[in-house]
Amino acid sequence: MDHIWSPWRMDYISREKKTSTKCIFCHAADCADGDENLIVRRAQLAYVILNRYPYTSGHVMVVPYSHKPSLASLEKPILAEIMQLINESLCTIEALYNPEGFNVGANIGSIAGAGVAEHVHFHVVPRWGGDTNFMTAVGGTRVLPEELCKTYERMKAGWLSQE
Repeated sequence: MDHIWSPWRMDYISREKKTSTKCIFCHAADCADGDENLIVRRAQLAYVILNRYPYTSGHVMVVPYSHKPSLASLEKPILAEIMQLINESLCTIEALYNPEGFNVGANIGSIAGAGVAEHVHFHVVPRWGGDTNFMTAVGGTRVLPEELCKTYERMKAGWLSQE
């Protein structure tokens, strides 16, 4: 049997479990920025946060501060800023990771696959040929080439703001 070592996971599995009833996105927005909350860019009405369980390195989510379940419940200025932050995310990830493509989208509602259905958000996922290899298909495991804290440092330092 082959083994894959991921010693950074020990911090995750041994940490004290949070008992907060607050939405993970609202909680993250209330915390100071750092590699604990993973917010790489704050704007006035929305922010960009790394996905704690990414599909690929550089996988971010664009989240409105407003706790709403759907796009239809957001005001036009929030929607406009979300699109601006998605564009900034694409430009930043392109510059830092040089992906071959992207997936951009939202899963609205739990039946559509939203992990946090009560707080609408968009995923921006960089893609490369072969990024879904046998490990994902057969082993149900993703292999990421970069630790999440390193991705945070890289994204925070290299963010391409377009304000």
